[in-house]
Amino acid sequence: MTTDYSSMMDPAAAGAMAGAMMIYYIILLAVSILSIIGMWKMFAKAGKPGWAAIVPFYNMYCLFEIGWGNGWMFLLMFVPCVGIVFQIILFFKLASAFGRGVGFGFGLLFLTPIFYMILGFGEADYIGPQ
Repeated sequence: MTTDYSSMMDPAAAGAMAGAMMIYYIILLAVSILSIIGMWKMFAKAGKPGWAAIVPFYNMYCLFEIGWGNGWMFLLMFVPCVGIVFQIILFFKLASAFGRGVGFGFGLLFLTPIFYMILGFGEADYIGPQ
């Protein structure tokens, strides 16, 4: 007994689904590129190498060093539940390190790529961990 799977999905529906997935991946790629560009400029402002934005674990080390003053605290990201809390706190510490307030910390939390761009290209100066 053989099953004919070609009749299970309408070709138009399959094409629409493929098109929607393609749009999703293009948007995801654009957001990733904007995030990397913003992080690159933000690292340069903080005296870190810009290329660190594209190195997977080193960029988290640099973010923690900018926000907390101690880069090795990024290892807490690997502890379940604790990592999420420290990531949230990192956004507020990062905003504080650039002289911004709590509202900017919420912006980093919810719209990270956009607020990385604001930190990188804006007038915010790095003042160090608070």
